[in-house]
Amino acid sequence: MFHMAASDMDLEQIRADTPAAEGQAFLLSAGASLMPDPVVEAMVAHLRLEQGIGGYGAADREQARLDAVYDSVAGLLNANRDEIALAENATVAWQMAFYAFDWRPGDRILTGQSEYAANFVAYLQMVKRHGVVIDIVPNDVSGATDPQALARMIDDRVRLISITWLPTNGGLINPAAAIGGIARGAGIPYLLDACQAVGQMPVDVEALGCDMLTGTGRKFLRGPRGTGFLYVRRALLERLEPPMIDHFGAPWTSSAGYTLRPDARRFETWENNYAARLGLGVAADYARAVGLEAIAARCRMLADRLRGGLGGLAHVALHDLGSDLSAIVSFSVRDRPVRQVLDQAAAAQIVIGASPPASTRLDAEARDLPMVLRASPHYFNVEADIDRLVAFCAGLA
Repeated sequence: MFHMAASDMDLEQIRADTPAAEGQAFLLSAGASLMPDPVVEAMVAHLRLEQGIGGYGAADREQARLDAVYDSVAGLLNANRDEIALAENATVAWQMAFYAFDWRPGDRILTGQSEYAANFVAYLQMVKRHGVVIDIVPNDVSGATDPQALARMIDDRVRLISITWLPTNGGLINPAAAIGGIARGAGIPYLLDACQAVGQMPVDVEALGCDMLTGTGRKFLRGPRGTGFLYVRRALLERLEPPMIDHFGAPWTSSAGYTLRPDARRFETWENNYAARLGLGVAADYARAVGLEAIAARCRMLADRLRGGLGGLAHVALHDLGSDLSAIVSFSVRDRPVRQVLDQAAAAQIVIGASPPASTRLDAEARDLPMVLRASPHYFNVEADIDRLVAFCAGLA
């Protein structure tokens, strides 16, 4: 692991730690980014240890490092370690929080028009099971969730405010902290999906005002697949019982009873992938060593360069909403099917992705969006990667 001042990003070292970045323009960090060498090395070392002495022995020997992963994730979020639970992925983390509420008929969920599909189908299931009501907060003129509109929608039936901070289908950044201030003032629990934010920009749960936050390892954090985490503010934690428990999160303390753990690990189960957890911890430490402010600034610069280049092509349409844009750039190429563009880009060693309408159905239907192409540069990218994609798209005219 290397260390540097946040204002002094050592791009040469970062790219040395990311050998796969050479020879290709990898622009898919919003999907699954490239892991740096220290993350992979930590995982492989633990797998080798398990190979040599078995999984139990390896976990015992590495207990201190495994325990430190909670500190790494907590430090990334400006949280306390007892407010962090680790999960198999961000969806499981989000579900453990959402399904912990005792939903009743007439309870209202306030969410945004750009909400992610995995979350929205869970809301719909609560409509089906318990008769809850989903209310969509209108957008402001920029296309972001409007905090003032949300404030006007609050009444005593609102049980949860649940927002995706950075939607999957474009560069929109919803005003998560402004929403948090309203939620805190109204005393309503606030669940924030931060999957695309963690690792791309600073994430401070105190500044955001959220009560629960979920994230993933594999995207901009540059950790392994199969890792995620849940933050639950201590004050709310004591009021939530996980929808499913085992003897780790809720030890069997008498023949007729159990006792929930006092910390967020009540949302965990006993078995997990220790190698992946170690990788997640290293990824969090790596991002903090590079500096989240520096990462955010470089991501913004690269994304602005990409939007500027694509915006100059008459046959390319940009689809990003918002006045404050993230490093997710959504676009389409006139008369070119998405699959064809992806295949041709891959042949040219340019890695981008796509976002189907069903991923953000309300937003896609409101704007009549097709499946869109999605490019997401990260701090390890160089300007030449951006220019390479722009030149490729220019050749599709």
